[in-house]
Amino acid sequence: MSIINDALSYLSPGWALKRQAAAMSYRNLKGYEAASPSRTHKANKEGRGANQAVFAAGKSLREQARWLDENHDLSIGILDRMEERVIGAQGIVVEPQPRSISGEILDELANDIQRRFAAWSLKPDVTGRYTRPELERLVLRTALRDGEVFGHQVRGKVAKFGHPNPQGTQYSIEALEPDYIPFELNDVSTRVRQGLEVNGWGQVVNYHVLFDHPSDQIGFRYKTKMVPASNMLHLGMFKRLHQLRGISIFHGILTRLGDIKDYEESERVAARIAAALAFYIKRGDASMFGLDGDAKADREINIAPGMTFDDLAVGEDVGMIESNRPNVHLVDFRNGQLKACAAGTRGSYSSIARDYQGSYSSQRQELVEQDESNRIMQQWFCAGWARPAFRNWLEMELMNKQDPITLPPDLDTRTLFDAVYYGPTMPWIDPRKESQGWEMMIAGNAATEADWARARGRNPSEVKRQRQRELKFNRENDMVTGNDPEPQNGETPSEKDKTKSSRGRHDANAKRISELDRE
Repeated sequence: MSIINDALSYLSPGWALKRQAAAMSYRNLKGYEAASPSRTHKANKEGRGANQAVFAAGKSLREQARWLDENHDLSIGILDRMEERVIGAQGIVVEPQPRSISGEILDELANDIQRRFAAWSLKPDVTGRYTRPELERLVLRTALRDGEVFGHQVRGKVAKFGHPNPQGTQYSIEALEPDYIPFELNDVSTRVRQGLEVNGWGQVVNYHVLFDHPSDQIGFRYKTKMVPASNMLHLGMFKRLHQLRGISIFHGILTRLGDIKDYEESERVAARIAAALAFYIKRGDASMFGLDGDAKADREINIAPGMTFDDLAVGEDVGMIESNRPNVHLVDFRNGQLKACAAGTRGSYSSIARDYQGSYSSQRQELVEQDESNRIMQQWFCAGWARPAFRNWLEMELMNKQDPITLPPDLDTRTLFDAVYYGPTMPWIDPRKESQGWEMMIAGNAATEADWARARGRNPSEVKRQRQRELKFNRENDMVTGNDPEPQNGETPSEKDKTKSSRGRHDANAKRISELDRE
């Protein structure tokens, strides 16, 4: 109570109580109920800046996530699935799109760039150990698990280093774990924050990189080299504005994953103990034993199916040890926890739990919802790693004097670095229904054949070339099938036949639509 209410309570306690209640009601009207702590609401708060919060917890979260990636099957499965859905077996597919002044794609130049990029993709990193798809999967896994990953772009000739690319392209990437840019490196005078040097606008201008991993260093712990921001790729999981360092994708479910691991381990041990127990022999009361206790030697009873206990002593009885292990509720509890883990990692429950018992409709609904999350992650990876890597490679490839690129005179130079980037697409549950849907969209001008090819993870130009070569071979060797779109032997379909064929396709599409509606 206030001083006034304390004074009023001596004169009129009821009046003071009413005044206090009115004051409490007024205070409740001034804010949200959730903003005030109560008996059932803790109202936990985070008032620190983004960089302060990451500095306090980022390193611990990173190390815990690494431990789970090394020792926990479910955590390994989450990261494996993210690799499959975001990067895939072929890596991020890059389809160059250089155009002429009139706006047409220059196929020859695009094919030449793609061929050179494929050759560079055999050994894109400084060690020469990984192909581009392998490197991209490792980069993605590091960024998700540790919260961020760095890529030092090495361009041109460098002392005591030779680019592993066989074509002589003077461009390689040195992939770095976040440990190489120390959290603890801070200098207010030079505006160095957590190993990153920023200007007055918050732009990163330099990265301070350790020469070796902190666990391998001897002597000067923070002996670093300065790498300009223009030569560094930084792919991070950022959750707040003004955040300089990334945070692990496991940050919200680390406790849950640890609890699931401990709980499953306890259940496994309990089940093993229960499986090892068989029965016990119950004897009579204390009067059956002498003063010195039971002097009989330990007996060994061989257990066999259908056995009968016919050698029990007087007063002995056989008792069976009952166990409630394995726990019949373990699967339901575990699946409920995995759904929460999927919600906290942009993952799919079915993929994480390997549970595919739903109907066609439910599985497709889950795939459709998960596909958008996959696209978000692919866009994030392309923007932070794949696109700048391709553009910087092409910039250096244009300087390759050993095998220079021939640029056509009608090239629109503004489109030279244009490209389409895409990763794995949504998998098909029923290929027949998916194919029918694509055919109807193409027939209705709602999609293109190139979209269909990309949805299958294929390069449209390569599909066209293979299809053209296949049709030519079939015609030359009298192996023409019903899929050949052109008439043979010089026959020219009449306008009536064309109209009839067009109507037939229209009727077929209408029939397919009605069939899908009935299903």
